[in-house]
Amino acid sequence: MEKWIDSYWVPNEKIAILLAAAILAFFLTKLILLPIFKNIAKRTRTLWDDLLVRFRTSDYAVHLVPATIIAAGIPHMHTANKYVIGFLTRADNIYFIIIFFLLISSFLSVLSAKIQMNPKKQNIPIHGIFQALKLVAFLVCVILILAEIINKTPFFLLSGLGALTAVLLLIFRDSILGLVSGIQISTLDLVRTGDWIEMPKDDVDGNVIEVSLTSVKIQNWDMSISVIPTYELTSTAFKNWRGMSESGGRRIKRSISVDVNTVDFLTDKQVQELLKIKILRPYLENKLIEIKNYNEKEFAEADFNAIANGRRLTNIGTFRAYCLAYLRKHPGIHQSMTLMVRLLQPESSGQPVEIYAFANTTISSEYENIQSDIFDHLIAVLPEFGLCMFQNPSGTKLKVIEKTVAKTEAAKSG
Repeated sequence: MEKWIDSYWVPNEKIAILLAAAILAFFLTKLILLPIFKNIAKRTRTLWDDLLVRFRTSDYAVHLVPATIIAAGIPHMHTANKYVIGFLTRADNIYFIIIFFLLISSFLSVLSAKIQMNPKKQNIPIHGIFQALKLVAFLVCVILILAEIINKTPFFLLSGLGALTAVLLLIFRDSILGLVSGIQISTLDLVRTGDWIEMPKDDVDGNVIEVSLTSVKIQNWDMSISVIPTYELTSTAFKNWRGMSESGGRRIKRSISVDVNTVDFLTDKQVQELLKIKILRPYLENKLIEIKNYNEKEFAEADFNAIANGRRLTNIGTFRAYCLAYLRKHPGIHQSMTLMVRLLQPESSGQPVEIYAFANTTISSEYENIQSDIFDHLIAVLPEFGLCMFQNPSGTKLKVIEKTVAKTEAAKSG
């Protein structure tokens, strides 16, 4: 037994010297050259060297020194046992493979960070792509290491992977789906970091804070964090509000339900009162002339005893015109985007008057303030047109309705 150990595993003096030289060179490089490089990187204005230090690329590069010394010294070990030389050679090759994987992984992190520092590209979801590249590099390194351990070529291992395909697909299912989805997301520009997305199926509604190879993190508006698989973004319907954010305007689409019992034609007295409203006056003046010309042409004076004959101004139509004029003067409304006020299909809850416009901001708090300010005013001004909002009347609400109806009837009788 002792003769076998002496014959095959006890290294000679040259191998011991080689290993000692490699270890000594490693520590000298790490303790002297590496600190010098880091100090120089701090003083320079370039960003690349700082990133190389930050992601430890320089730390991993130090390991190339002993690995290179061993690789260069092995061919000169003629007197050493061939089994020891073979073992040392394969161990050094594995060392090289691990170092190169760490360097590639670190450099990809450096490249990703550098791209993210560009203001034009910081929202592009490239994190998942670089993770996929790291995964590919890891798989290649594993195959190369296994080939060195069993002393076979990598092609020998690749030829036998067919039997393990099902197992590999099961183990790396999320990673493979995430890789394909990440490529689709980046190529088609479906989602970026910072986008506001909605996914009702997963109860997600908030901003994307990270897109990785296997998952997407979304911070919901209640400050909770939702994590969903990356492939969900390509297999499930979702709404991305990026277009709204980039347009600079956010849609307002709300309606006021008017009690249909208060809808009526305007009397002359009501028209005179409404002419006092400055933003409504141009509409009324033009409309009165238009209606007068039409009625004189089509109807005799006696025909106006029937209220259905001829054209007349209605309070709800005039209210729509007022809403439109008010929105066109409002400083919080985006005037170059769609702006209209329309009547929707009558419902059991009244006649909806819908406001369809865009606020000139995408910030939620400012948007809500603009929207509330508009509807506060329009609801308060409704009685000026003889209109009342629909609501289930009770208590003081009945008194408000009675007061509005009485005001309308008094105006008619006057």
